[in-house]
Amino acid sequence: MVDLDELSSRSASAVGRALAAGEASPVDLTRHLLAKAEADKSGNVFILITHERALAEARASEKRLSAGQPLSPLDGVPIAWKDLVDLAGHRTTAASNIFRGSDPAHMDAPVAANATSAGMVTLGKVNLTEFAYSGLGLNPHYGTPHNPHSNGTPRVPGGSSSGSAVAVAAGYVPCSIGTDTGGSIRIPAAFNGIVGFKPSERRISKKGVFPLSRTLDTVGPLARSVEDCVLLDAVLLGAVTTGVRRRSVSGLRICVPEAVILDDLDPDVEANFRESIGRLEAAGARIVRGPSEIFARAAELALEHGTITAADAYAEHRHLVDGNSVSRIDARVVSRIMGGKAMSAADVITLSRARESLAEELAEFVDGGLVAMPTTAMTAPEIEPLEADDELFHKTNLKVLRNTSIGNFLNMPGLALPNGTDKALMPTSLLLCAVGGADERLLSHGLEVERLLGRA
Repeated sequence: MVDLDELSSRSASAVGRALAAGEASPVDLTRHLLAKAEADKSGNVFILITHERALAEARASEKRLSAGQPLSPLDGVPIAWKDLVDLAGHRTTAASNIFRGSDPAHMDAPVAANATSAGMVTLGKVNLTEFAYSGLGLNPHYGTPHNPHSNGTPRVPGGSSSGSAVAVAAGYVPCSIGTDTGGSIRIPAAFNGIVGFKPSERRISKKGVFPLSRTLDTVGPLARSVEDCVLLDAVLLGAVTTGVRRRSVSGLRICVPEAVILDDLDPDVEANFRESIGRLEAAGARIVRGPSEIFARAAELALEHGTITAADAYAEHRHLVDGNSVSRIDARVVSRIMGGKAMSAADVITLSRARESLAEELAEFVDGGLVAMPTTAMTAPEIEPLEADDELFHKTNLKVLRNTSIGNFLNMPGLALPNGTDKALMPTSLLLCAVGGADERLLSHGLEVERLLGRA
C-alpha cells in the first residue's frame, strides 16, 4: 500500500488509477484527508466538512473497486465544492452571513449528483469571496484562506474560488469545483500554481448553483493537471466518455493580442510568458502577434458602460443591497453590485450587442487556433495592504481580473496552466483560450501544451 500523504499529493487522475489498481483504499484515503481538513481550524478553507457522506461514498467505492466495477476513472477520488453548489441536507451560504441560517438544500445540484454518479467522494464545501464577486478572495465573514505558496507574509488566494484553489494546492483534496464569471476559476488557479478550466457558457449545468450573473456564470474544475480537468469536465457533464484527445501544437495558430493584455505586467510574469510562447513556437506553433482591437474594445466598453456582471448582480441581489441586509454584506462587494444599479438599459443593450459582434470578429481572428496571454498581470499580492486600503483593493482587483474578464465577455473557454514562479517563488500562469464552444479542442491542445511547459 502506498503512503497516503504521497498519494494525496498526486493528480486526481493518478489517484483514480492507484485506487483502481488496489494500491490504496478509498476509505483510508478519505479518512486521511478528512482528518487533515478537520485539523485545519484556522485555515479558513472549508465552510462545511461532510464527514458522514464522504465515508459512506468511500465505502461504496471500495466495494465497487474490489469487484472491478468502477463507475468512472475518478471513482473513489475525493472532491470539494465551492459553497455556491447545493448539496442535499446542507445550506448553501455563498460565504455570506446572510445565509448562515438558510434552509438546507433538498437535493444535490446536477453537477454534484453527476460526480456522485461517477463514484467521487464529496469531502465538503469550501470558502469563497462573498457572493463570488472579487478576483482576490478576501472574506470578512468566513476568513480568507492564505495562499499556501506564501513565505511568511500572507498573500491572497485569488477569487472568487479561493477555497477551491487552496484546498487543492494545500493538499486537502486532489481536485475541486469552482465557478467563473470574470476569472474566478482561472485567477485562483494561477495564484496557487494549479490548473483551472473555465468552460464555455451553458456547457455545464448551473442549476442548483447560487448565481452572480446568470449570463456569464460558468462551473468548472480546479485540479493538478489538464488530464484531471478533462475527466472532471466529463463528470460535470454527466458523460461516460470524452472527445478530448491529445493534439500536437505543430502548425497550430496561437494568437498573442498585444493590446491591453500585455500592459503593466510584473517583470517575472512577462518573462515567464515570453518563455512559454517561445517553447510553443519551438514546437512548431505559428505565433501571431499584434494589437488586436477586439480586446482593447472589450476593455473600453467596460469603462464606458459598466459590465454585464454588475448589471446581472444588481438584478439578482437588489433586494439585499437596497434593503436592511446591506450592512451585513462586505462593503467591497456591495460597491461592485451597486455599479450595476447605476447602469442604464442603453448600457446593457450596448454591451450585449457589442459582445455578439466582437465574438464574431474573434472567430475570424482566431481562425481555428487559440489565444494565449498571461492569466494574471501579477502574482498573488499581500493581504494586509488590501485589507487596509479599499482604493488599493479595487485598483488591484481590476488589474487581477483584466485579462480573464475579457474572456468571459467574449465567451471564451479558458485553461490556466502553471508556467513558473517569480523571484518570491509565487506562481505565474499561462492562459490558453478558444472561441465559444471549442472546449474539447482547447483541452486537447492543452494536454500537449502542459507537456511542453514541463508540467506533465
